[in-house]
Amino acid sequence: MTLTQEEAHRLFEYKDGALFWKERPRSDFKTDSAFKQWNDRYSLKQAGSCVGKYVNVSINKIRHQVHRIIFLMQHGYISEVVDHIDGNRQNNKIENLRAATHTQNLQNAKLPKHNSSGCKNVVWHKQRKKWAVRLVLNKKSKSYGLYDDLELAELVAQEARNLNFGQFARDF
Repeated sequence: MTLTQEEAHRLFEYKDGALFWKERPRSDFKTDSAFKQWNDRYSLKQAGSCVGKYVNVSINKIRHQVHRIIFLMQHGYISEVVDHIDGNRQNNKIENLRAATHTQNLQNAKLPKHNSSGCKNVVWHKQRKKWAVRLVLNKKSKSYGLYDDLELAELVAQEARNLNFGQFARDF
C-alpha cells in the first residue's frame, strides 16, 4: 500500500522537522480497546525512531522514512529521492528537503570516509605523482587535470562541481 498525502495528514501533524501522531491506523491493532488505548496514550507524541541512518515510522507494519512522509505532506507526491540539503539525515525540516534524482543525491553526498586526499573529487595519481581531479558525469569519469599542489586541485574540483552539479554541489 502506498501512503497518500491525505492519509499522512490524517495520521500525523508536522511541526519543526518532526512528525507527531494524531492517531494510528486501526489495522495496526488486533482489538478496538488496544487501538483506543494506544491513541489515548500516544496521540500528539513524536512519531518515529532512528533505525540505521534515517528516522523511520511504522504504518500498517510497513516502515516509512519520516523525511519522505514530510515531503509528501508538503508537496503531494514522493520524489524518486528526497535529498537532505545540509547532508544531515536527522534534519527533517521541510526547508532542508528537496526532490532529487539518485545522481543529484550522490552529487550532494559528504566526503567519503575512505577519501585519502581530504578533498572531494581529488585523488593521488601514483604514476604521475600528482593530484588528479575527476568527476563522474552521466556515469562517465571526466578528468579536470593533474596538479602538483593539493590546494589548487581542490579549487579546480570545487569549480568543476559548481559548474556541473549546480545547487547539488557540496564541497565537504
